[in-house]
Amino acid sequence: MRFLFFSDIHSDLKTLERLVAQEADYYFCIGDLVSWARGLDKAGEILRQRAGKVFVIPGNHESARDIETFCKAYGLQDMHSQSRQFGSVHLAALGYSNPTPFDTPGEYSEEEIAARLEPFSTLSPLVLACHCPPKNTPLDQASGNRHFGSTAIASFIDRVSPRYFLCGHIHEAEGVHANLGSEGKTIGINVGKRGYMLDLATL
Repeated sequence: MRFLFFSDIHSDLKTLERLVAQEADYYFCIGDLVSWARGLDKAGEILRQRAGKVFVIPGNHESARDIETFCKAYGLQDMHSQSRQFGSVHLAALGYSNPTPFDTPGEYSEEEIAARLEPFSTLSPLVLACHCPPKNTPLDQASGNRHFGSTAIASFIDRVSPRYFLCGHIHEAEGVHANLGSEGKTIGINVGKRGYMLDLATL
């Protein structure tokens, strides 16, 4: 069962068309289809080609309400703060980022991120998709060796050790892979708009 994960399209519709043209069982947008929630309809017209097979969570540029309304309009599945089971594997997802300097629509405090992740802590094996990467890892490293990820997500990964963790948000880390967690048991990928295909049958 192959999932194509991607993020941070930011209205690059040609890239979105290329991603949707790839063959997969499911498609998962890990946030920021657009910027400042503008132009979601254009993205929706492309994604509806795979209606029923597309999961979406809000990035920091979309609100939960934006994505809820968007998914209903185009036959997509809103996975924000939700989990689903595929065979023996649990797939869980959380949109939004920790606070940014830009006051974007989709931001949570670290405390809220921790609270929203907690229901996923007993799921195993777990594949976790979050818009925001964990703090102080290769997945959240921006220019100048600065790190803008979430401490709550980092703590969750240390404690729970999901099998896979997929994210976006930090564009400079697009395509970066890293072993995460205190024991390095979690395979982490910043998928970016190049995308990443994960076959859940291999877990």
